[in-house]
Amino acid sequence: MMAFRERYGPWAVIAGASVGLGEAFARQLAGRGLNLLLIARGQAALDVLAADLRSAHGIEVRVLAMDLARPDLLTVVQNLTADLEVGLLVYNAAYSTIGPFLDHPVEDHLRVLDVNCRGPLVLAHLFGSAMAGRKRGGIVLMTSTAGSQGGPWIASYAASKAFNLLLAEALWDELGSSGVHVIACRAGATRTPGYAASKPRPSKVPLLDPDFVAEKTLASLSRGPSIVPGAFYRFSAFVMNRLLPRRMAIRIMGRATRKLYR
Repeated sequence: MMAFRERYGPWAVIAGASVGLGEAFARQLAGRGLNLLLIARGQAALDVLAADLRSAHGIEVRVLAMDLARPDLLTVVQNLTADLEVGLLVYNAAYSTIGPFLDHPVEDHLRVLDVNCRGPLVLAHLFGSAMAGRKRGGIVLMTSTAGSQGGPWIASYAASKAFNLLLAEALWDELGSSGVHVIACRAGATRTPGYAASKPRPSKVPLLDPDFVAEKTLASLSRGPSIVPGAFYRFSAFVMNRLLPRRMAIRIMGRATRKLYR
């Protein structure tokens, strides 16, 4: 724990932190002794989690209730963290449209880009600059197996996750020489409130546990550039990305998504 804190501490910023995967990362990082800045939209959920972590681990916890699509994201976070030495960024926040691309107004698709692409880019640049100067630190970008090929019915979401994957892979190489570790977590379907809120139909596809995903991702942070947690999803990714023609992979993805949500 001390080695982890020295490498990635003393502060960690988690975007999309109040429930689900964000909460799992918060609890595991608190257990490793890192102080936390938790960012999410829901003030009440943030306050409850922060109080719990302070009591259980004796760490400092700050909260910031805000929409990560805000145009002044950089200014707000920069001002709030000006006095903090942030050694780890976990960008977990995500927004998605579900259904035919043209059935959603363009504003919804642009919100996907703001939350899923502009947000991680802005925060990775902000905190990555300081980390590179200190020659240590880490960046975790939560992406998805959906970002490995076109995703019919989740077109904007899948495209945004491809952006995060490629951004993380590039930064893994660029920042590695400066001692900054970067990893993309290509998670499959995970048992979170967000997934439940999307109201998927029952499926035989296994759901990942948030604690499992967070644990595996943090354990692989120093290796990068990406991880696919869970044997089922690793095998699926191998088949979809390495063995099947791209046209077939897209068709399979489309059939699976329609079956879940039609």
